[in-house]
Amino acid sequence: GLVAVKTTGTKAVAIEINSETDFVARNEQFQEFVASVASVALETGSDMDSVAAATFPGSSKTVAETLTDTIAKIGENMTLRRAATVEVETGMVATYIHSAVADGMGKIAVLVGLKSDAGEDVLAPLGKQLAMHIAAANPASLNEESLDPELVEREKQVQIEKARESGKPEEIIEKMIVGRMRKYFEEVVLLNQIFVIDGETTISKVIAAAAKEAGTSIELTEF
Repeated sequence: GLVAVKTTGTKAVAIEINSETDFVARNEQFQEFVASVASVALETGSDMDSVAAATFPGSSKTVAETLTDTIAKIGENMTLRRAATVEVETGMVATYIHSAVADGMGKIAVLVGLKSDAGEDVLAPLGKQLAMHIAAANPASLNEESLDPELVEREKQVQIEKARESGKPEEIIEKMIVGRMRKYFEEVVLLNQIFVIDGETTISKVIAAAAKEAGTSIELTEF
């Protein structure tokens, strides 16, 4: 399948359309269809039922009907899988495609919302680097607060079990858990992760440094 992105600057959408084989991802007809559906999603938002019911660009048919036609033409089943939208009031939504097969299309798409008064000259390169980091590091959440509590609890229990195997007293174990959970958050929380490009700075510090240089605030709202 393919993932495509479309953006207006302050709003961007990524849409995933699956196919039975990867071979189809190289098909121009399929690529054009995916790009058109991405344009529709930019208007309708990321609800797939709304996307499917919308009119396909340059036609009187719906996206769902056009999908049926495209399946018949190419001879392979396809599904509108999912979409995601990121929007900021001011600033920009940076987009990045990992291993692109065509313009704005590939296997992995990343959208990064940067809320700021800084210009595109600051936000575009920062956004691209952050998006490349996200594609490589695959964070589970933006910050600790938005991490799934069940996930955190499960990890904590695993670490407690491991620590108890060492036979150390409970008060030492408690301290060990604090350190291990901090390390866990560094692994899965975007703002706590170490920037893959320099291998030493946390993402929150990368953004803070860019904001300081730009002389205005920059907030990563969502990805």
